[in-house]
Amino acid sequence: MKIIGLLIVVIVTLFIARLVFQNLSIPTHLGHKAGQLGAMPDKPNAVSSQTNIVEKRVEPLQYKASYEETISSVLATLNTMGNNELQAQESHYLYSVFTTGVFHFHDDVEILLDEQTKLVHFRSQSRAGHSDLGVNRKRYEQFKAIYNK
Repeated sequence: MKIIGLLIVVIVTLFIARLVFQNLSIPTHLGHKAGQLGAMPDKPNAVSSQTNIVEKRVEPLQYKASYEETISSVLATLNTMGNNELQAQESHYLYSVFTTGVFHFHDDVEILLDEQTKLVHFRSQSRAGHSDLGVNRKRYEQFKAIYNK
């Protein structure tokens, strides 16, 4: 009985250590190339407006009247949402890390402004775990609702 209890403790400890390591690791999927954000992971813990995978797809958002108004609205939306810290801002690309409430998991959100198509692309991915229980899609829906006001 003691051996089973010890095995359970070891398994739970390893699981928690793995989650902590994933949460603190710098993601390799970040950034954009040729107008495209990173590909979707095999895990169901991400959404993007630039994927053809139906269950992970979200719609891109429309530009405002100008680039300046669009970038200003994106930044204001992130600020309104809270629980995030802007990590990088280039002329047409923003990267922010969201921290979840209870367990303080880190989720990476990238936004790419496409000047040619006048679209705002959105990508959100959880760092830790396998499933995100719909958190990234809910985050997109919240972002969309605030941005479109």
